[in-house]
This record gives sequence, structure tokens and C-alpha cells, in this order.
Amino acid sequence: MAGLNFGVTVAVLGVLLLSASRLSSGVEVYEIALPHGSGITVFIKPGTPTLPMKLCHIISSRRKETTLSIKSGDKIVFYFSCQDPENHFVIEIQKNIDCMAGPCPFGEVQLQPSTSVLPSLNRTFIWDVRAHKSIGLELQFSHPRLRQIGPRESCPDGVSHSISGRIDTSLVRIGTFCRNGTVSRIKMQEGVKMALHLPWFHDRNISGFSIANRSSIKRLCIIESVFEGEGSATLMSANYPDGFPEDELMTWQFIIPAHLRASVSFLHFNVSNCVKKEERVEYYIPGSTTNPEVFKLEDKQPGNMAGNFNLSLQGCDQDAQNPGILRLQFQVLVQRPQDESNKTYVVDLSNEQAMSLTIEPRLSKQSRKFVPGCFVCLDSRTCSTNLTLTSGSKHKISFLCDDLTRLWINAEKTITCMDHRYCHRKSYSLQVPWYILQLPVQLHDFSWKLLVPKDSLSLALVPAQKLQQHTHERACNTSFSYLLASAVPGQELYFGFFCSGGSIEQIQVKQNVSVTLRTFAPNFQQEASRQNLTVSFIPHFKEEGVFTVTPDTKSKVYLRTPNWDRGLPSLTSVSWNISVPRDQVACLTFLKERTGVVCQTGRAFMIIQEQRARAEEIFSLEEEVLPKPSFHHHSFWVNISNCSPASGKQLDLLFWVSLSPRTTVGKRRSPRARLWVSTMVTSIPRCRCSQKSFRRDGRTMTPMCMPSSMTPWCMGTCCRMPTGPSSSLRWTPTGPSRAPQGTAHPPHPPYAPGPRLQS
Repeated sequence: MAGLNFGVTVAVLGVLLLSASRLSSGVEVYEIALPHGSGITVFIKPGTPTLPMKLCHIISSRRKETTLSIKSGDKIVFYFSCQDPENHFVIEIQKNIDCMAGPCPFGEVQLQPSTSVLPSLNRTFIWDVRAHKSIGLELQFSHPRLRQIGPRESCPDGVSHSISGRIDTSLVRIGTFCRNGTVSRIKMQEGVKMALHLPWFHDRNISGFSIANRSSIKRLCIIESVFEGEGSATLMSANYPDGFPEDELMTWQFIIPAHLRASVSFLHFNVSNCVKKEERVEYYIPGSTTNPEVFKLEDKQPGNMAGNFNLSLQGCDQDAQNPGILRLQFQVLVQRPQDESNKTYVVDLSNEQAMSLTIEPRLSKQSRKFVPGCFVCLDSRTCSTNLTLTSGSKHKISFLCDDLTRLWINAEKTITCMDHRYCHRKSYSLQVPWYILQLPVQLHDFSWKLLVPKDSLSLALVPAQKLQQHTHERACNTSFSYLLASAVPGQELYFGFFCSGGSIEQIQVKQNVSVTLRTFAPNFQQEASRQNLTVSFIPHFKEEGVFTVTPDTKSKVYLRTPNWDRGLPSLTSVSWNISVPRDQVACLTFLKERTGVVCQTGRAFMIIQEQRARAEEIFSLEEEVLPKPSFHHHSFWVNISNCSPASGKQLDLLFWVSLSPRTTVGKRRSPRARLWVSTMVTSIPRCRCSQKSFRRDGRTMTPMCMPSSMTPWCMGTCCRMPTGPSSSLRWTPTGPSRAPQGTAHPPHPPYAPGPRLQS
């Protein structure tokens, strides 16, 4: 019967009318009409502390009132004589539910009437539920869970829950609770009284809890406390700081993650004078052979407990003449183990999708000496040398192994987007889950396979800390690194290894990619906080990869083309967006003079483009000597585009960028200085286009094109410089950019098919 609200059906809710209008003077007028049999009473009364009533009254039927009571079947119209009634009055809405007179509805509890239509006063919603002693009632609290507070404490946001139970005709105060805690459920029997206090300025319109039917719990109450990580919770006995009811039993159930340990400490307690039985606390620990474990309140309480456990407080028959008082305030501290002895771990993949985790022997050299086997056990029943866990379930595992360093973990997770309208601009965090980090076995690889619809979306990877590309000149020496590789079937494209501590701020890839976090040292868990990588789905672009680089002023940035060992794949284009600070000059240097690549079809080019001046230098990587070290005063692009190489030498380039203050480099080049390109450009045939040569600013402008395996197409405009060498040309791009995002656009690779550029 979830969704019902204590017998008030949707039709009855439609009868419940609460509306506000305004008098000509601007005063709000309220009308409350409560249907017959709703069990709801609305009571408006002076707040605390009470202010002089002459300052504000309730005006109803032309009479001044200091209180107003509205019962089921009543219809009242009223308004306030002041502009700030929230400083003078409070409102209580109470609903009585008698489960002994008829069926008791259960489910999510809603606020009736809704807070959105009530007067702006401090509000208290009260639900008073009466039931037989044999019926258990369970309050279930949705996120955020509750935190119990002491009698002199208050909640930071003013929202609080006061919960009481019943013993015969007496109310027993279970406690007062704020939001953001560990209490998820409270079970009682014989009845419950729940009060939700909301300040007048709070716009909350849900109760945040539901009521379920349970069998008799045979005790005053059971409080469930759930820990999801390290933390603590302070809890109190019923009626605290007053006395715990005589000869009653109260239980707390604690849910603890398997990788953490719990310790109990008593902060304050008193014992009463018993004539029968003995006051005590009992611990029930699943799997213990001595359950229940009984302690006196004066004893040292258990610590470093693994797994879930129950704690119960048992009262006694007190001396009628001198009863004394039993009360208890205690704290449960949950933290990482101080002395590891438990070998059972929970791997919760129930909320994961498309994920697998494998624990297996790490690769090692074969030895003639006998080595005992290492086994991984599932639910302590089935054991094998390797174990694969899949998403959708919660798994309990243990180890039978004298040396856990002989095992490692490999995990894989697939993140798929097949609808670009849904995924566009969405982001996901690529982090190793905590339930893997808590295992006593080292993580080897965690791979995320990122899949996007073809020609619709691309991917952007942004690290929490800037990355360094692994090269022979500057190797990664961190405890982990990322391996980026294409996940397109049949495409062998490896962007390289990257580790933290570099200058790469972002990596954009054209389509499907695999990101593998690989660890190299056991201390990875201590550095795990550095392994956050965010992936976003962005508009599609043509380059296979775009690297955004901000060099460090203290060291060189080494960059190299993908597939270093095998060469850049055929007809592949990669760009680097290199930022240059205003007070710095960047020096671009290439490792070798020639690439040695031989093209079978198409041409291999490199474009260096100043982003501010939009001037480009184009170099043939097949025929020309690579440029000597060049200085750049502004941010610039480096684009490398491959042809279809002949067998033999493949295209691979390594270059580095270093920064130095402008004053040490020499006089800054004038932005009007002409940028000359090599004579290679003069051999480019004219386009067979409709455009004709024309004059502009003393220059002859001629449309040009590049031959390739594809049909020639116009790339832009080349212009002869009237005072320069006749063989030198200047490239002036005019076409649309294919940059995925940002204000700086990568240059077009000359070989690649794509959108035509118009002169």
C-alpha cells in the first residue's frame, strides 16, 4: 500500500482546500477546509517566547483571536493583523491514526496540507499512530539519514524529528534527530508519535519517511545505524537524560563496511538500583561462537570489530523506594583496522553496470621450487586460483594465501553513450572504487572503455592534476599512469602512457577510447586521491586527438606522436594546443632533422599556426628538413597529419617546448613580420575551382589545393608577397574550424577529407 497516506485518498486530498488571496490592503487571507473523517487538526497558537499580543492577532469572522483551532469538517477564513506573523505564531498540524479500530494504511508519508500553501509560520507536523502490542511499526528514513542530538542541542538548518514510542498509555521519548546522520530505520511496537519541525522559511514539502508494518519486536525499539565509510555516531538510551524505562529492552543494529572496523565507547552512563535481574549490555556479532557477549556498563567495551553487530541495553526491576536512574550515551567509531585479523571482504557490485573484476596470480618467473598455491574464496565455500566478479551482485570473498603480493586485480568497466542528445556535455569521473582499494591485493589494471556513437560525439579527458607523457627523455616515475588507446575495432592507435606531474591539461579523442589505469608500486593506495580523471562527451571533431598543453616555466615539455613504436597510423591527424604565458617565450624544438617517412599515397604535413596572428607554416614531412628551434610569443598549434606510408619507415616525431622570460630571448618579432614557408608550397597545383586570382592590399591572392588520394579540394588562399622571394608563399586560412571546443581552433590538415574551405 505504498504511496497511501493514512487513509486519505486522492479524492479526499482534492477536498482538502487551503488557499490564499489578498485583501485590497495587501494582507493575505487564508482559507482552510478540512474534510470530515480526515483525522487532521490544525492549531495556530502564540510562539515561544511570547510577544505582546497587541502587536498581532488572528482575524477570523471579524474577531481578534490569539489562537485558532480547525478540526475535521471545519472551514475557516482568517488573516493576520500584522506583516510578520512568523514572529508571533506557530502552527501545528496533527493527524491521528487508530490502527486498532480498522486497517492501518502504510507507505510513504506526505505532508497534509502541503507546506507550500500554509501560512509562513514555524510548522510542526505530528503523526500519532496507535496499534496493538503485537503489531510492529517501522519508520524508514530516506536519504539523508538521521543523526541523534542531545537535549540541549539543535539542528543547524532548524529541521528536526522528535520520535516517541508507547508503553501502555505512557509516551517514551526515543530521541530527537537532525538530518545527515547514520540512522536509517527505527522499529517500535504498540504505537509511535512522530513530530517533524520545520522553520517558517524552509520550503521542504516532503516528510522524508515512510511507515511499514512489521511483526512484534518484543522490545521497546530497534534503531538501525548504517555506516558507508569512516565516521562516528553518538546515540542515547530512551528518555535520555531521564531514566530508561524499568525492565525494558532497547537494541541498536549497526551496518559496517567490511573493510572498516567499529569500536564502542560509553560517554556517560548511570545505573539504577536493581532488585531483580541485572542491567547489562549485550553484543551479538554474526559469526561469533560466544553470542551474545555480555558486558556491564562499567566494563571496557569491544573495539576493532569487523562486520555488522547488534548492541542491546537491558534494564532491571528497580527498587521502589530508591529506584535510581539508568541512562546511557555512547559513541560508535568506525575507521580503518588497527590490527588486521579478519580476512572476509565485501565487494559490492550491485549498483554497477557493465563491470567485471578479476583477482588472479600476477605474472612471475617459473621456479623449480615448490610454491604453495594462492586461492581466492567466494562466500568461503568455493575457492580457486582466480576469481571473476561481475556487476549486479554483492560478493563476499576471502583469501587462502601466505603471500598476497602474489595476486593482483584487473578490472574493466564500460561506459556507453548511444544517444548523443542524452550524453552531450555529460561528465563521468573515472576513479577506482573504494571497494577495490580496501582489498589487501594490489590493483594492476583498471580499464574504462568509453564508447560513443560514430560521427556524433567525441570525448574530452580532464585530469585532476596535469599529465606528463612518458618518453625516454622524461620517464614517468609515479606509482600509477594512464594508458590511452583507441577502442575502435581494427584500429591500432595508442596515444601513449601519461602520469601526473606534467603540463597536459586536457586530451580530446575523436571516438571510442580505452583508458587504463596501471599501477607500478604497492603504495598506490596512498596516492589514490590523485587518480581522478573526468571524461565528458563533446561535439564530434575530425582529428584523432587534440592535446591541450600549458608548459611549465621550470622544465621542458616532451611530446611525441601516438604509436611511437609503430608509427602514426595512415591518414591520421593529431594536434597540440600549446599555451604561452604573456611574459614568456616558447621555444619549439624537434629531436631530429628529418622524419624519413615515404608516402605511398597522399602527403604528410606539419602545420605550425600562431593562434593570435592566424598565420601558418606548412612543412612537408616527406621531403623537407624539419624546422630548427623557433620562438613563439603567443599560443600556437602544432598539427601533424600522416599520409599512407610505404612499407618501411613510419612517421614518428618527438618535440619539446621550453619557456623562458621574454627579456632573455631578444627583441620581440613584430606581429606584422611576414612568416615565410618552404618552397614546397610553390609546387602545390592550382585548384580546379571557380575562384579566380584577385588583388588585395598589393598582393595577388590565388586559391590553392592539395593533391591526395582523394579528389583535390580547396584548402584556403595563398598569396604572393610583393617584396619577398618569388618562391615563398604565405598561408592565409579562411575556412571554418573543426576545433571541438574553446576559442583557439586547430589548423586543418592538408591531406584529410572534410568540410570544404572557401576562399
